[in-house]
Amino acid sequence: MRRCLGSANGSRIPDPARASVDKTGVFFDSLALLGIEHGIRLALQPGTRRELRGNFWDDYRGSLHLPKHWEDTDSWPVNYIGHPIHGAAAGYLWLEHDPTAPITIEFDNRYWASRGRAAAFAAIYSFQFEVGPISEASIGNVGLRPETTGWVDYVVTPTGAFGLVIAEDVLDKFLVAWAERHTTNRVWRASLRLVFNPTRAMSNTAAGHLPWYRPDRSLSW
Repeated sequence: MRRCLGSANGSRIPDPARASVDKTGVFFDSLALLGIEHGIRLALQPGTRRELRGNFWDDYRGSLHLPKHWEDTDSWPVNYIGHPIHGAAAGYLWLEHDPTAPITIEFDNRYWASRGRAAAFAAIYSFQFEVGPISEASIGNVGLRPETTGWVDYVVTPTGAFGLVIAEDVLDKFLVAWAERHTTNRVWRASLRLVFNPTRAMSNTAAGHLPWYRPDRSLSW
């Protein structure tokens, strides 16, 4: 299991054995996150399950094309809340494997650069999720009908992820960590982390951690 060390102010102490991003770790953890997300789609969306019956390669190729409009057929909450959430979870996976990324918000250039890289990875993850080999296009044939695809997913996912990661970092440092200093109840502390950092909980799960894991604040579980 990967372990990170943190200083008192939340800066990550660079690991001399790992000076660059662990891209292999990011890759396999991203596969785990994809498995979680597509598993939810297959469990909750009968239409997605029905689309599995056709010819895989013909339907997949027919689902790949440039969007012709901004919106797709998803609801507003899915596009403007759900997609930033899944992008932020991917962004936190990147940060998990970036030894130079600060653990907590610091308002300095190193912090902003690290979150920018996380947002860029969220854009790559989103592109794969939309049209890649393990995507909505290949699993459920989203795009076979042109009106089901739009630019909204490609733009809102990384930009929303950037904002959401920062928002969760702020909440974790100035609300959750503050509240934890006033209690020793581990259930209460874990619950606060889940409520105020849901995308980090998703990322932790995909990375093989407990959902409430923090590299600098162990609950000794």
